[in-house]
Amino acid sequence: MRVLVTGGAGYIGSHAVRALTRAGHQPLVLDNLVYGHADIVRDVLGVPLVNGQVGNPDVLQPLLKGTHPDLVGSVFEAKTIEAVLHFAAYAYVGESVADPAKYYRNNLGDTLTLLEALVGGDHPIPIVFSSTCATYGPPQSIPMTEGHPQAPINPYGRSKWMVEHLLRDFCKAYGLPSVIFRYFNAAGADPDGDLGEDHDPETHLIPRVLDVMSGRESYLQIFGDDYPTPDGTCIRDYIHVSDLADAHVLGLERLLRLRERNELPNEPLIYNLGNGTGYSVQQVIEAAKSVTGRGLLAHVAKRREGDPAQLVASAERARVELGWRPRYPELHTIIDHAWRWHQRRHLS
Repeated sequence: MRVLVTGGAGYIGSHAVRALTRAGHQPLVLDNLVYGHADIVRDVLGVPLVNGQVGNPDVLQPLLKGTHPDLVGSVFEAKTIEAVLHFAAYAYVGESVADPAKYYRNNLGDTLTLLEALVGGDHPIPIVFSSTCATYGPPQSIPMTEGHPQAPINPYGRSKWMVEHLLRDFCKAYGLPSVIFRYFNAAGADPDGDLGEDHDPETHLIPRVLDVMSGRESYLQIFGDDYPTPDGTCIRDYIHVSDLADAHVLGLERLLRLRERNELPNEPLIYNLGNGTGYSVQQVIEAAKSVTGRGLLAHVAKRREGDPAQLVASAERARVELGWRPRYPELHTIIDHAWRWHQRRHLS
């Protein structure tokens, strides 16, 4: 199957490209390369890459129809796209607060353009959407199920929440087959060590810890050590990025099976993706010390506004309906894979 992967040069998107390839599909990457890495797509994944914006119809329409000039000579030339995995988005919470227009224009506006294109032909093109647990807002219960109330507290979370509503409306009105995955904390790297996390700036805990342990940063800033948790630091649910990628393939294939049997519901399929186990900031630090054999200097700062004490997923629905089973649920494994990538990308 020919699958367009928007944001496929980024962290999660690149792992999804690999998962698609291993499952026998043919991925094509569309990425504006603001945060994505062309070298990963070209040298590691070996799939076609088109540098462009999802919200640009002059780029998007030819890609979907196989007429874009960058597709000449590829397996996509003169062939229509059969499904879309949509990862392209800005994802810095603090930046979204300071510049909400950027987030609504990119995450929401560009996605609207994409969805209009997907329903503009003879048959709607199925989409799998990368959403987030940030759509839930502060947890009212732990673990958080898909039925947990949604009350996002920042423009990033609201932009994803609004896209979920777009998908509901497009599914009902136009029959757009869609899956929504709400991630918790994506972490780790491909076990082969050639794909991983490389953000600038880096805000995620595990790569920040490894940056300090490798000497790329001088110290780790811990935001609050007075939470109502066993060691006072925040607890989060870390899910291996390769397990996330596997879920996207399973979600897409379930969507297609339902369509073949004419059993598609008139609303999106929605799944949390997490391990169902939470680890504190301090536990992550201790696990990283064990994996790397190195220590680090940490400074405690005040809590960040809006940071809940715990965020832990219930992913039972994905396990039951998709047959999804995380292959790498252990924190030490997640950090070990991240460390292999970190050394290869930054220290070699």
